[in-house]
Amino acid sequence: MSTAQRYLITGGTGFLGRHLLTQLAHADFANQLTLLVRDPAAWAAQDWSAGLPTPELIAGGLLNPKDWQDSEALGELDGIFHLAALVRHSRSDSKDIYQTNIEGTLNMVRLAAAKGCRLVYVSTSGTVGVFRSPQQSADEHDPYLPQVIARWPYYDSKLKAELAARKLARELNVELVIIRPPVMLGPGDHRFRSTGHIIRYMRQRLPFLIDGGMHFVDIRDVANALLRAMQHEQPQPAYHLSGVACSIGEFFKYVERASGVKPPKHYLPYPVALAIAKTATGLAKRWPGHHESPLPDPVVIEMANKYWGLHSRYAEAELGFINRDGQQTIDETVAWLLQHHEKLKPAS
Repeated sequence: MSTAQRYLITGGTGFLGRHLLTQLAHADFANQLTLLVRDPAAWAAQDWSAGLPTPELIAGGLLNPKDWQDSEALGELDGIFHLAALVRHSRSDSKDIYQTNIEGTLNMVRLAAAKGCRLVYVSTSGTVGVFRSPQQSADEHDPYLPQVIARWPYYDSKLKAELAARKLARELNVELVIIRPPVMLGPGDHRFRSTGHIIRYMRQRLPFLIDGGMHFVDIRDVANALLRAMQHEQPQPAYHLSGVACSIGEFFKYVERASGVKPPKHYLPYPVALAIAKTATGLAKRWPGHHESPLPDPVVIEMANKYWGLHSRYAEAELGFINRDGQQTIDETVAWLLQHHEKLKPAS
């Protein structure tokens, strides 16, 4: 493509959205961008948006497209980047997770059909790449794992969203490209969500570690792959962005080297860690607002006991995706957090 393209972006005010907007701003041609945002004033307050081209803003949400899809600001579209999702790793109050992640995605398929454009949808490695062994790994042709992730609402909702979106896309003749990254890290997590586990580690709020796996990718490389997937003449139905696979212990060694903070002294057996997390969560529910659990939700403990193997047949050749050095990603993540997180900034 050599001329400007008009794209709609959902989730444009988030961590990945921030980096995708930066990629689009530095593309070799000017793109016309429209963001779907719940609160235009909140977008204007983002300090990181300074210096980026000002996009058109449409106020609305994924679940009420009839309120905004006829907006003049939307106009013709060459593509939709669907990044928005509700991410919460807990079995409590999960109805909104399913509604947002499934129905919101189906609404984007319908919009793509109405506009006659491609839809690039960011899913997750957790729909296909969850294993008991670090030797196992999934590529784009491996099956979903519904039984493995059925009790984890976020991953289960993304799997159901993929299936429903693919079915509807076939019915409506929409070109749907699904991107599956693992945990995304890097500088610029202004909401401090993806980097929450690193923040807790650096604040020495992780009381213990357990055996299991971690798989992460540099968010800047994900943003670049999204743009390549949108621009590819004949993209695959799905791409895996494999990143760096390691054990939980190895992951926090990366963080230790970057931050100088020593890891917790104790590794707990998985059954013990899970029992403690369940007890702490139960107490927090009994006395909400007074005894917030210092431990992760039991879902997080269950997930941490798995290995998240992922590889791709196509991403390097077709999207130019190459795994960045993991230590570089963590070094730059930690450096950014030290500058921007109030509880991590050096005392003046």
